[in-house]
Amino acid sequence: MTDRQTATLIGFIAVLLWALLALFTAASGAVPPFQLAAMTFAVGGGLGVTSWLFRPGATAGLRQPMIVWLAGIGGLFGYHFFYFTALRNAPPVEAGLIAYLWPLLIVVCSALLPGERLGWHHVAGAVFGLLGTALIVTGGSGLTLKAEYAWGYGAALICACTWTAYSLSARRFAAVPTDAVAGFCAVTAILALACHIAFEETVWPTTLGEWLAVLALGLGPVGAAFYAWDRGVKAGDIQVLGAASYAAPLLSTLVLIATGFAALTWSIALACFMITGGALLAAKDLIRRT
Repeated sequence: MTDRQTATLIGFIAVLLWALLALFTAASGAVPPFQLAAMTFAVGGGLGVTSWLFRPGATAGLRQPMIVWLAGIGGLFGYHFFYFTALRNAPPVEAGLIAYLWPLLIVVCSALLPGERLGWHHVAGAVFGLLGTALIVTGGSGLTLKAEYAWGYGAALICACTWTAYSLSARRFAAVPTDAVAGFCAVTAILALACHIAFEETVWPTTLGEWLAVLALGLGPVGAAFYAWDRGVKAGDIQVLGAASYAAPLLSTLVLIATGFAALTWSIALACFMITGGALLAAKDLIRRT
């Protein structure tokens, strides 16, 4: 297996971890979004810092130009800020689907990266993934956009563009070690705390299970996932990762079904076929080289 294939698989670990986001968030109780972001990003940043105890020289990864810090913090904090803003100002179904345009945008915009070639199968695979995700989000009942929610829709689109820019800039700064992500998480936690103080009332988890869910979020979907994604987009096949990212909402739904939070429907079954087929189509070159 080549280094590029290995990095791609590492990047897909992030997708698998993001599939647990909905479950752990639901299990975390009534903690408001920015407070939850502050708590989980603090845990995620701490995860990277803890690894430095065994790698003393890793702290050098924090010594980066300001442009790297702006790109990293802007990606992590900016994505969540606009996502939460979208959910506050538009129905969650529409806002969530618009925000999840980022895998398709990554695939299409990757053509701007040096050394990347965009094939028809990359775009087709990403489009299949988007359509499958639409089936999951809407339940096959269609989508209606209303002018009164324009600000929320706009925030969701900015959210998608923010994560796309973050992922593509990671390839641009491929020489920056993944250890820098710990710093990005720490600053994001501070900014999320400031937003929480400004916009929300504090609500703490009330049970051990809710506290464990917050910890699990910080260690996995809001922790290790960002380190894995950074490695994947820097050294892996970014087009395959973009298309394969549509597996996250599918896997998340399947986890919710398995744990009794959702039911299996025809739309989910069809979405499974479309997203899996789209990911395989986008990855056909990678599979042939295996």
